[in-house]
Amino acid sequence: MNLFAERNSRIDSENAFKVGPHIVRVEQQNGEVIKLNLGEPDFAVPSHIKDEIKRQLDLDNTKYCDPKGLLSLREAICSQINQTRGLQTSPEHIVVFPGGKPPIGLAQQVYCEPGDEVIYPSPGFPIYELFIRYVGAVPVPLHLEETANFTFSPDELAAKITPKTKLIYLNFPSNPTGAVVTGRQLEEYAEVILEHCRPDMRVFSDEIYENIIFDGQQHYSISSVKDMAGKTIIASGFSKTYSWTGGRIGYAVFPTVEEADIFKKLNINYFSCVPPYNQEAAREALENPLSKQAVQKMVDTFESRRNLIWSQISKIPGISCQKPGGAFYLFPNISAVCENLDLINKHQRLSPEEQSSPANLFQMFSLYEHQVAVLDRNSFGQIGADGRHFLRLSIAAEQSVLEEGVRRIKAAAGDVSGLDKFLKKRPDLNLF
Repeated sequence: MNLFAERNSRIDSENAFKVGPHIVRVEQQNGEVIKLNLGEPDFAVPSHIKDEIKRQLDLDNTKYCDPKGLLSLREAICSQINQTRGLQTSPEHIVVFPGGKPPIGLAQQVYCEPGDEVIYPSPGFPIYELFIRYVGAVPVPLHLEETANFTFSPDELAAKITPKTKLIYLNFPSNPTGAVVTGRQLEEYAEVILEHCRPDMRVFSDEIYENIIFDGQQHYSISSVKDMAGKTIIASGFSKTYSWTGGRIGYAVFPTVEEADIFKKLNINYFSCVPPYNQEAAREALENPLSKQAVQKMVDTFESRRNLIWSQISKIPGISCQKPGGAFYLFPNISAVCENLDLINKHQRLSPEEQSSPANLFQMFSLYEHQVAVLDRNSFGQIGADGRHFLRLSIAAEQSVLEEGVRRIKAAAGDVSGLDKFLKKRPDLNLF
């Protein structure tokens, strides 16, 4: 007899959350940790958005509301989507969720039967891969190569598509790589999808970083490509653009009202509704002209940090790094560091219980011995990731903090004796 249903063995947690208790332990024992692991902007929520939250609370706007989302917010989202994507959608195509995550996993529940295949970017946002087997679908990772600046070719996409393909996830600008694609690239992807995919499939376009983009580039959505609006779910939210990760306001725009109503039904059963006072503040974020200025100031700061920290991290012996075009992460290749530390051979000599990946060992070594927190490549998709040695560094911290973090990573990259000491103790295996 088993207490838990078997499906619980098919889902895991994010490494971003697993590392938190380790950081607490290190800080208790050794002092402050430089945290380059956090995927949230370090800015305050713009004051006009906070003022609207307070105003709505004073109005006692704290009761149940439409599970699909307040009409006022859905109208504002609709206006923004139609203006920026050139679409003619309606508020009835839009559902508001408690954050950007729910529609990612719920889409697999709604569209996928057991055995259906889901194509997703790897490295990519962890929930893409984590949820697929939970719903009985088949994960099909589309590996993003450093040599292609973490994008993919139309031929690579075509090779993954089969008659069982039901969902394809796209995420540009990308977490964790910061990759950005051109409008032409999206047109090429659309040509492949329209030619090779079954009619009853959906593209899930995760555009949560749409406003954090550098070098004068423009954000493009595959929904804007001819004949793709009827196949594409546009997902975004307010956590990244407005530095409002705790507000938990996300949304998705569906090709049909019928689909939106199914997701509304799931909202009712899972969440009832999203707090109305936060929804009205999200509407204010979209409609108030002050938002554009606040967001641009944040993006300019991220771009300046990116330029500095990319230059510094690229100078560390054994590290190479593509220059990201958006989001607020760097994704350096540490393959040569692993070789210099003999980390690959050392990892192979560990018992199965001690093994994870060479990059994960470097992640934990850097935390416990050099007090800098980063995330490894396998935090963003494990299937087929053997031999791929990368880290994700968040630049969502003050410049002085970032520079100290790079200094500590450089020290860890050359600390052979410290690594050997760490591997003998393995404090990361005995957290509790």
